Amino acid sequence: MGLIMDARFIGEGIAVEWDKAPLWEKKPTCPARIIWGDERLEIVDLWKEWRDYRRRGRMASNMRPARLLRAREKGSWGVGRYYFRVKVADSRVFDIYYDRAPVGSDRRKGSWHLHRELL
Repeated sequence: MGLIMDARFIGEGIAVEWDKAPLWEKKPTCPARIIWGDERLEIVDLWKEWRDYRRRGRMASNMRPARLLRAREKGSWGVGRYYFRVKVADSRVFDIYYDRAPVGSDRRKGSWHLHRELL
């Protein structure tokens, strides 16, 4: 993999595709493709994946401290991000993530984001 020295922040919403859809929508596996604007990028390698169950915004203060510790380890409904560091067919490397937070009452499934390109 080599040492990544720099990154270019992108911070844009994306669509993703799988060859076989994940079993649970709120606990996705790494997708097979990223659709970013007019680009359709085939993922050829998963370098790393991790989860971040920190509560953000108003969600950060709406839980008792004892339950907060458990939620940081396991997550809770609508809280958390699933990160994937992926290499695409043209050799670029990106960090993408799935944000479990619902976006209004009509988009309760969460959203995918292209976080950054690693240089």
